[in-house]
Amino acid sequence: MNIIVAVDKNWAIGCKNSLLVRIPADHRNFRQETTGKVVVLGRKTLETFPQGMPLKNRTNIILSTNPDYHVKDAVIAHSKEELLELLKGYPDEDVYIIGGESVYRMMLPYCDVAHVTKIDHAYEADAYFPNLDESGEWEITADSDEQTYFDIAYEFVKYERKK
Repeated sequence: MNIIVAVDKNWAIGCKNSLLVRIPADHRNFRQETTGKVVVLGRKTLETFPQGMPLKNRTNIILSTNPDYHVKDAVIAHSKEELLELLKGYPDEDVYIIGGESVYRMMLPYCDVAHVTKIDHAYEADAYFPNLDESGEWEITADSDEQTYFDIAYEFVKYERKK
């Protein structure tokens, strides 16, 4: 499975249920990676999307413990066990975990590839992703040249779990 995330210098991912910054090239990269694939996200992350609607041209699997929770054009899983059972129906390489913090932390042990947009700035934040640079389990296998969006420097980094 894959995980895809944008982090700042402190591995922060959000503040007050919102992204830290919006970088068009990061959104383009996200679309290219996930279109036609399966995305797994939490209910609160879905609520931050335009009109709170699932992403188009993808299979959206939403994690919510609320048994009455329903979303048009999405599959709902009510527990980690139910989610893992659902995911058996899809090729591992087509599954992308897209947030938020609790879903990332829960699913990271099941992922072998992490697509990380590293933003060279520290933002005010209240949600974080585990620091893969400090984990002995992950190694960088690809990275882009540094890019800029106005005065924000960032790069795309691919991590893979060590075998």
